[in-house]
Amino acid sequence: MKTSLSFLRGSTLFGNIAEESLSKLFSCISARKKNFERDTFVFHTGEEINFVYYILSGSMHIIYEDFWGNRSIIETMQKDTLFGEAYVFSSMENYLVSVIAAENSTVLEIDPAKLFETCPNGCQCHMQLIRNVLHIVSEKIVRLTEKLGHVVRRTTREKLLSYLSAQAYRVKSNSFYIPYSRQQLADYLCVDRSALSHELSRMEKQGILRYHKNYFELLEGQ
Repeated sequence: MKTSLSFLRGSTLFGNIAEESLSKLFSCISARKKNFERDTFVFHTGEEINFVYYILSGSMHIIYEDFWGNRSIIETMQKDTLFGEAYVFSSMENYLVSVIAAENSTVLEIDPAKLFETCPNGCQCHMQLIRNVLHIVSEKIVRLTEKLGHVVRRTTREKLLSYLSAQAYRVKSNSFYIPYSRQQLADYLCVDRSALSHELSRMEKQGILRYHKNYFELLEGQ
């Protein structure tokens, strides 16, 4: 437990909460650690969700699969991200997407009813926890809005340029790594993998970018 609480002190969810309050708060929200190996599902489409999850380490893909098995990556969630909250706090009974570990990951499984349940005297640690949750959820909304800006583009090239430009702005550099394999990037941008690979090759020949696996360098030409 000491090791876990030491790790929690560096997390966004428990940020700005006094050290002496962490143990009590951790117990109050009925949180427990769970480990997931890479490619292991946290839950599948259609399953009833009873918990909110918080990523302590690793990363998770939110994926959508249609009736025929076609898959799209809605978002790749990194450390300090909450997921599951949209469904447990809504009237929808079943999750319409699946969540799978993108790498070996550790999460907190939290009782949603207790996440926003404060002590009768309204202690500050619970109020701070709620503020932290709202901050994390707001950042997720921003990321999903950003993705929408990429996928509404009409062509594969436009989607790629939009996504890669956003990554460059994020790291303030024209060279960077992305968290996706080629197939995962195609799933994320909702395009065919062969079309994406063809467009990347064309853009490299035209001097727009250089790339190797998940490393990209944007150039001046376009």
